Amino acid sequence: MIVMTPFVLLLTFIVFQRIVELFVAKRNEIWMKQQGAVEFGEKHYKYMVLIHMMFFISLLTETFLLKRGISPLWPVFLSLFALAQVVRIWVIASLGRFWNTKILVLANASIVRKGPYRFLKHPNYMVVALELFAVPMLFSSYFTAILFTVLNIMILMIRIPIEEKALKTLTEYDDTFRDCHRFIPKIVK
Repeated sequence: MIVMTPFVLLLTFIVFQRIVELFVAKRNEIWMKQQGAVEFGEKHYKYMVLIHMMFFISLLTETFLLKRGISPLWPVFLSLFALAQVVRIWVIASLGRFWNTKILVLANASIVRKGPYRFLKHPNYMVVALELFAVPMLFSSYFTAILFTVLNIMILMIRIPIEEKALKTLTEYDDTFRDCHRFIPKIVK
């Protein structure tokens, strides 16, 4: 049987975090567009937003209707979630005003290669993937974990090539990330 207090607290934290992130993203979007940034990938963005909204509905539905409980492996899944939060803050701090939920590219801007971007091209997508898997698994909501991991992979198969093409078009992206992988850290040169 589900222990409601930890579930409700974690879900409240995540929803509050997402709302704050949307405000930060909107503020950054306004600033970037004032600097002349160009937006790419508008067509798929609404589907990405829909996937993230449906994630919460699925998680709530599965957890409550099927009376899921806390996983016996909860320390592992909670640790993955906590790690994701640390990396998320590191990503946002590293990108500063360039962090956004949309693909906004400022022509000839210097590509950020500090923080987690020293090791990965797309650490923010790794964070999201970890969350979409770890949070449902924390509460034994296996269907949600599997479904939204697959949906996330599908949307990233569309989004990442669009983002990388946009960056290559308007910046020195290829030169900057020549020695860096998308998701697997390259620690040893």
